[in-house]
Amino acid sequence: MSVRGVAVHLARTPRPAVGCPKSMGSMKLPVKTSARSLLPKVPAPAQIRADVLAGLVVALALIPEAIAFSLIAGVDPRVGLYASFVMAVSIAFLGGRPAMISAATGAMALVAAPLSIEHGVDHLIAATLLAGLFQIVLGLAGVAKLMRFVPPSVMTGFINALAILIFLSQMPYLVPFDVPVYVMVAIGLAIIFGLPRLTKAVPAPLVAIVVLTIATLTMGLSTRTVGDEGELPDTFPVPLIPDVPYTWDTLALIAPYSLTLALVGLMESLMTAKVVDDRTRTTSDHAREARGQGIANILVGLFGGMAGCAMIGQTMINVSSGARTRISTFLAGVFLIILCVGLGDIVGLIPMAALVAVMIFVSIVTFDWHSIAPSTVRRLPWTETLTMVVTVAVVVATGNLALGVIAGVLVSMVLFTRKAALHADVTSVLDPEGGTRVYSVHGEVFFASTSALVDRFDYTEPGLTKVVVDMSGAHVWDSSAVAALDQVSAHFRRRGVQVHITGLNEPSAHLHKELSGTLTDEH
Repeated sequence: MSVRGVAVHLARTPRPAVGCPKSMGSMKLPVKTSARSLLPKVPAPAQIRADVLAGLVVALALIPEAIAFSLIAGVDPRVGLYASFVMAVSIAFLGGRPAMISAATGAMALVAAPLSIEHGVDHLIAATLLAGLFQIVLGLAGVAKLMRFVPPSVMTGFINALAILIFLSQMPYLVPFDVPVYVMVAIGLAIIFGLPRLTKAVPAPLVAIVVLTIATLTMGLSTRTVGDEGELPDTFPVPLIPDVPYTWDTLALIAPYSLTLALVGLMESLMTAKVVDDRTRTTSDHAREARGQGIANILVGLFGGMAGCAMIGQTMINVSSGARTRISTFLAGVFLIILCVGLGDIVGLIPMAALVAVMIFVSIVTFDWHSIAPSTVRRLPWTETLTMVVTVAVVVATGNLALGVIAGVLVSMVLFTRKAALHADVTSVLDPEGGTRVYSVHGEVFFASTSALVDRFDYTEPGLTKVVVDMSGAHVWDSSAVAALDQVSAHFRRRGVQVHITGLNEPSAHLHKELSGTLTDEH
């Protein structure tokens, strides 16, 4: 019998009862793993079709945004378009989150703008290369593990803020009021929301773009098009080396920008990966994503692009269109360069109203409407709602996702510290024989709770000869807690009362010994 036959036979044979150590069921045969089983699982044809079409939709949406982000950074539109192409293609192989789209982004453009405007595009490219190196180092250092310290309320605020920013970014195309534009956007939204009720064979956003483009051309409507946003490239990117002085002065100039780009890019990418994890109910390798972002940015710099990271808007378009694999990310980059270089004249005719409809749809489905429902707000602790609101407010006010996340995490930390401090309590009971009072401390004893804790002891109680401080229900976290216990002991001893601290768990006792220099009754 072949090895495969043995494996099949064992799979079909009923297992002997558990608990018979000498039974055949407890034996493990060394089954050889075939090379075929080590290969990645090939997606089903329907999934491949969905990924291909989703990649096309994303590519169409990427073009005007990449041009806009290039203008924000003060560089030629080709810099943003080349960056989006190289980033998407490379991260498809290097990243840790399938179906996530990475390209040139507004947040990265805002960070890089002062450098490129004042010192030129070559310094921007050099900063991109160094940012990629920083990201690789941070990825190897385990920065992705910091995601566990981002509370759900900050994640919700991050998602809602992104949805609002995506919607607000479409306002330049809707103001001033133009009837044909609003009609086209309304028709586009009707197609996007209505078509899936009939069929899901083709992504509704792609159908909306095609229908509105044909309608614009056949009816001769005069409206803003993709071609009006900027000149599309007519050649493929080629490798280059930035023309900058390779001196310590140059490094000192670009390093602050590069570090900021690295941190902002990783934060947005890891947060977006978490969003996709939740939406698709799958997991991703955040450490690999961090390293992959760095390598991809180095490749982007070598091809003359600006630093990029994950894009929540395009990622949501991709996921909402049914994409689930790396094929969609890869093809988004491939379609982008083909559309620009080979079909630039046709792509330039697409009305911006069609892409506005797509982005408004993305903002609607991205926003967590459940988080602002009255029933949810009433049920959740007010601290979580406040954290979410602060995150949204900072992101929308500054346009900086990283600042919003940092602000939300800080608010959450302060509120958690306050809550933990309020839960620290002291109760006491007097020995029936008199002369001894036992104080029981409960909760977390640290810098925020020590002041209230010290005040809970009665140092002037008459007739006391001994005080027992029972710490079995508490944990000592820092030097402030140790100092508070010493202060309590000193207050009583000045009045001739013996103090015994008992019940400290092992970490608390060790900390008390190291900082106070005294042993408790149990150590």
